[in-house]
Amino acid sequence: MARDVPEPAATFHLEDGITPFEAVNLLFRGAADRLGLGEGERIALQTPYRDLMVKIPLRTEDGRILTIRGYRVQHDNSRGPMKGGIRYHPEADLEEVRALASLMTWKTAVVDLPYGGAKGGVQCDPRELSALDLERLTRRFTQRLEGFIGTHEDIPGPDMGTGAEVMAWMVDEYSKFHGHTPAVVTGKPVPLGGSYGRESATGRGLFFAVERSAPDFGIDLASSTVAVQGFGNVGYWAARFLAEAGARIVAVSDVRGGIHRADGLDPDAVQETVRREGSVVAFEADGVRQVDNEELLALEVDVLVPAALGGAIHKGNAGDVRARLIAEGANHPTTPAADEILRGRDVVVLPDIFANAGGVTVSYFEWVQNLQQFRWDGERVDRELAQTMRRAYEDLRRVTEEHETDLRTGAFILAIERVLQASRLRGLR
Repeated sequence: MARDVPEPAATFHLEDGITPFEAVNLLFRGAADRLGLGEGERIALQTPYRDLMVKIPLRTEDGRILTIRGYRVQHDNSRGPMKGGIRYHPEADLEEVRALASLMTWKTAVVDLPYGGAKGGVQCDPRELSALDLERLTRRFTQRLEGFIGTHEDIPGPDMGTGAEVMAWMVDEYSKFHGHTPAVVTGKPVPLGGSYGRESATGRGLFFAVERSAPDFGIDLASSTVAVQGFGNVGYWAARFLAEAGARIVAVSDVRGGIHRADGLDPDAVQETVRREGSVVAFEADGVRQVDNEELLALEVDVLVPAALGGAIHKGNAGDVRARLIAEGANHPTTPAADEILRGRDVVVLPDIFANAGGVTVSYFEWVQNLQQFRWDGERVDRELAQTMRRAYEDLRRVTEEHETDLRTGAFILAIERVLQASRLRGLR
């Protein structure tokens, strides 16, 4: 069965007793302070539109009876239908899903998509379930959600532990209730209305973000060095596109560890080893040495791409980071406390709500194609993605300079301004 392998972890690194949702709202409040928002508007923008928690009973192929928890948080719909992935992970919980739904609201606003934010989670380990178990689980979860999602209401997509096959089951199950509705989910297989370029979209979007921003911070991408933590889908594609632009990928890692080679690694060769052996640590070549994930984060490189777990960079290791530019491929890989440390050391961070927005952008393109019943070729998808990411960077850079702040705060300011404008025009929702 072809499905995405889960990344190392789904949970955030919690610091000082702060929950994932509180961590996101802490970033929100920093931007809201600069905008002078009143308490009423702050609460309205931070509070989820709807929290769904469902019970999913499942009889597995091997005879077990499981009761699995599922979540869907719909955060905001001021700018359009809500959008966000569904992850299958044993540690998915409501607080994490709330945090990720909120991030989706701000992410879609930063790249100016006509969407709001949502996110879903199912508390299971897909590696411990058969293909038939996963299909049954997905169909039953879809049955629980079908009255709350829809083409113009809430549009799920794939995330950690899910992929095109899960989306195919979702659209099929939803269509039993509502007729043929391919636009209800994105990330589908191409024969079922999926978009060309979706698999590589997040990594390609991150590449465009780095390519456009690097010169502003004195980095020549063609002669730069790069380390990638998390060599999953996002990390692999980001490494591949950066290498094609001339960057030297000196280190990559996954949940089992990492590898370093001063002369550079071939992402395609490493990926072939991962397909065959299950991990980057099995890759062998002259000059390759083993490193762990913490060592990788402390390498002296031009660009660091944390593309694995939330909270990978925290107050305990932020002082060890020696990269000049961090491009966040994962969701919320840097904690608020680490952000302060990095700002104090003049490390530039391309925030997740900008840097990894390529995935939701191409999901938007898929939705548009489904509504139009007209398919774009891969070249058009890539061209439109490049234009979206480059335009978003120009907007982000402008706001950051106007408010004399860092890029993350600037991204939240830009997003809040756009969501707030829509909310005021429609009446606070």
